[in-house]
Amino acid sequence: MNRQRLIGQRLVALAIVGVLLFNYPILALFDQDRTVLGIPMLYLYLFLAWAALIWLMAFLIERG
Repeated sequence: MNRQRLIGQRLVALAIVGVLLFNYPILALFDQDRTVLGIPMLYLYLFLAWAALIWLMAFLIERG
């Protein structure tokens, strides 16, 4: 299989994971009145999920 095609397929899978991570049922799990180090749970989740997606995308592209 062509290497570029494999990377493209992995990036599409990562995009689908991103859509699932930022979908309502998952976001509702973190929409609480609790804080971690003074940061609301929802904001912390959004930032960490976003950062993880960026890191994974960079890892996939650089590795290929």
